[in-house]
Amino acid sequence: MDILLFPFNEYYWFYLAFTGFVLTMLLLDLGVFHKEAHTVTMKESAIWSVVWFTLALSFGAVLYYYSLHKFPLDPRLAAIPGFNPEAAANQVGLEYLTGFIIEKALAIDNIFVFVVVFSYFAIPPKYQHRVLFFGILGALIFRAGFIAIGSVLMKYHWVVIAAGVFLIATGVKILFAPEKAPDPGKNPVIRLAKKFLPVTDRFHGQKFFIRENHKTYVTPLFLALLFIEFSDIIFAIDSVPAIFAITKEPLIVFTSNIFAILGLRSLYFLLAGVVDKFHKLKSWLNEAFGGKFPIGWSLAIIGGILLLSIIWSLLSSPKPIEAAKQ
Repeated sequence: MDILLFPFNEYYWFYLAFTGFVLTMLLLDLGVFHKEAHTVTMKESAIWSVVWFTLALSFGAVLYYYSLHKFPLDPRLAAIPGFNPEAAANQVGLEYLTGFIIEKALAIDNIFVFVVVFSYFAIPPKYQHRVLFFGILGALIFRAGFIAIGSVLMKYHWVVIAAGVFLIATGVKILFAPEKAPDPGKNPVIRLAKKFLPVTDRFHGQKFFIRENHKTYVTPLFLALLFIEFSDIIFAIDSVPAIFAITKEPLIVFTSNIFAILGLRSLYFLLAGVVDKFHKLKSWLNEAFGGKFPIGWSLAIIGGILLLSIIWSLLSSPKPIEAAKQ
């Protein structure tokens, strides 16, 4: 079994601290900066986009310098023949940055889901932030679960092979299958919710549930949230194995994945604001791409990023890190 640089039994405190930090930031976001429902402006979304992106890059730098300081002092790692602490720290920084960029690129599809869902359920702009807030919060919980399961399963060689085959099959399907925009009305989760839950078609402020005539109803905001959560689970099935192909360190997978998701809301509002400002661009996108960014372009961008990352890895790592067997 390959040894982990950040084993959970030694770094459980970090997971707790990181989760606490993320929850604190989210609570500040909803409880202070967005306490009252309002339409998110382009300036506000741009500021938050910079905040989340800066936090993500700053964390990567902190992780790199921590590894550079910690690895030479770790007797467990020092016992590995041929282990190079500096090369290991470089690898950690590279894997985090690569994972963050790939997850960010793969998460772009979520933004198109946001557009479709808000349009289908006619969600007013001033309530969209609240839906996305709880959508992202749910996504963090689901991703954490997927990563925890993946970190256990990826220890088995046959699971790694199966995940690789699945990713290849998914890529082939994306390349050759016709692209279709998601239809919330045909989604099985939404259909089941409408069948078994009392649903009201009216909005009641930013409430997900209302109580009328001694009966609890779900609002369109809840249905929109339900669809967003279901969509993220589908995306996670693709994205989590993709990042485990980059690194086997659950800590790197967890942090890069979380930071990639955290900036999605502000990025959505920023892009929505840009499209509204530049209506000619919106018209051109609709005519040229059917309103959706071509997957070929996305794959080309991700491929270019991976190529640069590989070149950087070859140039910056003077000695390979030998795998230790237990």
